[in-house]
Amino acid sequence: MTQLHAGAATKQSVPIIACHECDMLQREIALPPGRVARCGRCGAELYRTAHRSIDPTLAFTLAAAVFFIVANAYPIVGLQIKGILNETTLLGTVVALWGQGMHTVSALVFLTTFLVPAAQLAVMSHLLVALKLGQTPAGFTVIMRILQAIKPWGMVEVFMLGIFVALVKLTHFASVIPGAALWCFGALTLLMAAAAATFDIRDVWDRVDRNRRAGGAGTTGTATARGLLTCHVCGLVSRALPAGGEALCPRCSTPLHFRNPNSVSRSWALLIAAYIMYVPANLLPIMETGSLFGSQDDTIMSGIVYLWHSGSWDLALVVFIASMMVPLMKLIAITLLLVTVQRRSTWLPVQRTRLYRLVELVGRWSMLDIYVVTILAALVQIGSLATIKAGPAAIPFGAVVVLTMFAAMQFDPRLIWDPLQKERPEHDRHEP
Repeated sequence: MTQLHAGAATKQSVPIIACHECDMLQREIALPPGRVARCGRCGAELYRTAHRSIDPTLAFTLAAAVFFIVANAYPIVGLQIKGILNETTLLGTVVALWGQGMHTVSALVFLTTFLVPAAQLAVMSHLLVALKLGQTPAGFTVIMRILQAIKPWGMVEVFMLGIFVALVKLTHFASVIPGAALWCFGALTLLMAAAAATFDIRDVWDRVDRNRRAGGAGTTGTATARGLLTCHVCGLVSRALPAGGEALCPRCSTPLHFRNPNSVSRSWALLIAAYIMYVPANLLPIMETGSLFGSQDDTIMSGIVYLWHSGSWDLALVVFIASMMVPLMKLIAITLLLVTVQRRSTWLPVQRTRLYRLVELVGRWSMLDIYVVTILAALVQIGSLATIKAGPAAIPFGAVVVLTMFAAMQFDPRLIWDPLQKERPEHDRHEP
């Protein structure tokens, strides 16, 4: 495989990029800091430019790392009932769920609120410090592939919203004492968002690979129609090998494909499993409460009704959208995308691409109810006075969230645009 170079008519190389969502080839142009370049066909974000200095991103990342350590060293919140004080940390909530036999849910919470954010901060710190010192980070290509893979699974901001919903529920029957970690998690959420907003991945690749050049095959049509492959990690456009060779990105060694292998069949398998899990997730209780006055089982809907009747209609609306509407709409949206792709429909390709983008954006917010139950199950353990445990619906509900996220990841949005492409090379005529 060879990189593309500028055509003979131009002495200076002109970078060419391919849209990751519709495969359209386009020329890169220089943009002022903070501007966004979007695809001329589907409107997807191609790249954005931050300030050429990595100092803001480095500062936000290092500050976030400090707050992350402090946030996990101190209690998030305390609950006081009749003189009995119970506090919990983030890892304490994980341990509490594990002790209640909810091993799968406990592992999911640990992964999304501790392990992935810790890995993101560690990898980013290593990357940015090395670049600041003018060095190539050790294991650079592996680092970039790790960041790409774990990016959707860090959910600190969703966890913060879950804490607020849990606090609203707790204030009605006990004294709630905010801990130092609560404010640290708030700061951590803002700092990680700022670091992501100022991180310019194209600038990072340019710093490490100053000799990168792309272009030359023209700027019309799609990459696939011209026998070109696009790397979804580093963005490099390169020529395909002759039939029989494995395609690897010449810059970061990521496996390349004209279309994600078995994209449709894998998405269908994950989607069907999510449909099956959706039923018990909404019918079974997600939280079991015990006290001196008896026991009560709450489903997702009954928890929403409780918030509404207690006066917290705004939070009730948030939980209803995140826990009820978002999972259902994701299932319907992915089904629509898969059916239209299999039928090779040319119906509203721009709108379907936007729908896919929306599904990817909102997928993580369905974890809200899991985090609410996690906080309550860890805090409300006051002997015979009150206890809360995660209910049997927690496992299928968590499964719905994970399965729909994986289904969206497996789906290749470029398949939406293939029926509109008249030129189809021989090597691309295969089942999606």
